[in-house]
Amino acid sequence: MKNIRLTIEYDGTRYLGWQRLGDSDKTIQGKIENILTQMARTKVEIIGSGRTDAGTHARGQVANFKTDSTVSLPEMIDFLNRYLPQDIVVQKIEEVPERFHARYNAVGKKYSYYIWNDKVPSAFERNYSYHYAQDLDIELMNQACLKLIGTHDYIGFSALKKTKKSTTRTIEEISIKKEGKRLHFTFVGNGFLHKMVRILVGTLLEIGAGELSLETIDEVFESKIRSEAGVTVPAQGLFLDEVYYKEDQRELSVA
Repeated sequence: MKNIRLTIEYDGTRYLGWQRLGDSDKTIQGKIENILTQMARTKVEIIGSGRTDAGTHARGQVANFKTDSTVSLPEMIDFLNRYLPQDIVVQKIEEVPERFHARYNAVGKKYSYYIWNDKVPSAFERNYSYHYAQDLDIELMNQACLKLIGTHDYIGFSALKKTKKSTTRTIEEISIKKEGKRLHFTFVGNGFLHKMVRILVGTLLEIGAGELSLETIDEVFESKIRSEAGVTVPAQGLFLDEVYYKEDQRELSVA
């Protein structure tokens, strides 16, 4: 039995997210499993590093599956990219040790979020960034980024309800880069809660627009109340850039 690791990029615009849904064929996982099942001529199930929501994109999603198929790796990647929709592409395929697990072995992730910050929206950016027309104090937002970095309980910055699992995460980097009319937010950490990146971006935007104060961050960490943080920005600006594994010799400095 071989354990196969895939590195996948996809445009999530027309999909209901990563996770397979029983009554729909509009998921990334479902599309890939269908093609692998055809190739292997037996049912194949893949394990992703984590879910991405409807409309979210990926440059470096990682998944693995086990198979007895005798199809070679070059033949596998050719088959997948021939029959998958054009908005889902397998960038890399490799055989990994039997114990490798795309979700449980992940030690960190990197996300990008894009804001189109101009009075006039962009026809070309509409599926890949969030149009936010208000003027922003980038210096103040950078101060807010520094307050958000570190090891904290981020439940107030997530869409999670009560959970028995730990909601403490370590964030190594939150940065903002101005690229013309576009703002590029980067997030690197050992894990992210449900909708956490989108809520952090919403909070940073409201601080930059003067709608929330810098002290809001400390208050949300203290209260753990979601409604005190910023809005949840739309999914189309979010990209999963990379998933980190110890096997890849990339460990977070704060993990």
